[in-house]
Amino acid sequence: MLRLVTVFILGLFSTQALAQSEKPAGEAPNAVVSGLIQKRMANAHIPGAQVAVVRHGQVAMLESYGLANIEHQAAVTDDSVFALNSITKVFTAVAILQLAEDGKLSLDDPISRHIDDLPLAWRGISIRQLLNHTSGLPNIIDDHERIIGGGDAASAWALVQTLPIQSRPGDRYSYNQTGYVILGKIIDRLAGEPFTTFIETRQFQAAGMTHTRFGDSSDIVANSAGSYTTIENVNGRWVDRGRLAAAFVEFPVFFRTAAGALSTAEDMARWMIALHSGALLKPSSLVELWKPVRLNNGDLGGPNDFMNGQALGWPIVVRPDHPAAAAVGGTRSAVFYYPDDDLGIIVVTNLQGASPEYMMDRLAAAYIPDMDESTGFGLPYSIQRLRAQLLERGFDRARQVASRLKADNPAFVLKENDLNAWGYKLMEQSQPQQAVAVLKLAAELYPNSSNAYDSLGEAFQNSGDRQRALENYRRSLSLDPANQNARQRIADLEQGLAD
Repeated sequence: MLRLVTVFILGLFSTQALAQSEKPAGEAPNAVVSGLIQKRMANAHIPGAQVAVVRHGQVAMLESYGLANIEHQAAVTDDSVFALNSITKVFTAVAILQLAEDGKLSLDDPISRHIDDLPLAWRGISIRQLLNHTSGLPNIIDDHERIIGGGDAASAWALVQTLPIQSRPGDRYSYNQTGYVILGKIIDRLAGEPFTTFIETRQFQAAGMTHTRFGDSSDIVANSAGSYTTIENVNGRWVDRGRLAAAFVEFPVFFRTAAGALSTAEDMARWMIALHSGALLKPSSLVELWKPVRLNNGDLGGPNDFMNGQALGWPIVVRPDHPAAAAVGGTRSAVFYYPDDDLGIIVVTNLQGASPEYMMDRLAAAYIPDMDESTGFGLPYSIQRLRAQLLERGFDRARQVASRLKADNPAFVLKENDLNAWGYKLMEQSQPQQAVAVLKLAAELYPNSSNAYDSLGEAFQNSGDRQRALENYRRSLSLDPANQNARQRIADLEQGLAD
């Protein structure tokens, strides 16, 4: 029943599988990437997409797929322009570092050095803390992701200053748009021109990004790829409605340091090449750009378990091998750069909810062999240990193997969500018996979890064992009488067994 975050969690484990790689022996990396993209588009009902790969400073792949506009059946071309949403923040971070290189600010300046008339609690917050979402500021958007104050710049700014601070600066990571509005004000003042002009000149024009601009659904944009969605914000939660609809996005000009850039995969590849080559920033500034923040207690702060760190404008995948800078936008587009491998991958789509960020490692594996899913790359450490032992001793001994690992190392912990997500991935890869073994272990370790039994029921159902599926759905429902998924599955299975 890990369906409550289907796209996100299953996608998170897209590189974390037992199965052998989908890459046929000898198939060229670009062909592998193209095949994976087209499969993902079909499975997730993504209307249109562009993909670019940058390898050793060169564009190694550039492809366009599907429809830019469903209504007019207009195909995506390399000139189609896609919304980047929060990927825009990486341009803002580079702009701030360019001003630092110009000697106009320091990342550790308190924002009160550059902005007047701030609330007292805000004045000591640093520019760095705005960039890495550790400022503790109240958010200038509400739970429905609408700008407060009716969307008007002056009203929103006045209202957000009356709201209480959320945490002491540096104490915790909390994704925040207010900080990026402030960064826009700082760029305006220090650059002596609107931040949009500064970014357009110092980045878009400098990198040769001929299709890139700022805008939203209210702007007339040549070659616009449009915007579609299957998800809806209901009382602050994103719910998949399962129905494709046109999406309207609005980013007022004052908000366009946080979101509002429009671009193509080819332009983003040019920007990535310019960034890495030193055309936009010095090498020392690149080190600052991608350095993950440490909170006041020394811990990493980041968006989730996958993108487990945050740098300046960029979420970061922090890990010993193949770390990545991971810009994401609107759950529709992603820009990943693997600095140790000099590899960049850009995927832009016109579907909110496509979440390509969670397949980027899988695409990277086409070029980096030891990231291939057949190696178990990317699994949480405890799952890697379990996987290695199960491959050697057999999945039917999962409980004994887990007990031995725990006995050997009392700190060894198998998290329910990790087991659950791996089990679903095994089902996705047509390995039903292995999935049953893993999800059975999750239920044994977490016997009071309705979700664990629901998932195990689905694994048995997927394997063709309807009776054991029914038993586990009943157990799930007894633990959580509100579980409508289990209730419906029970009704369907009882009807099937009666027929």
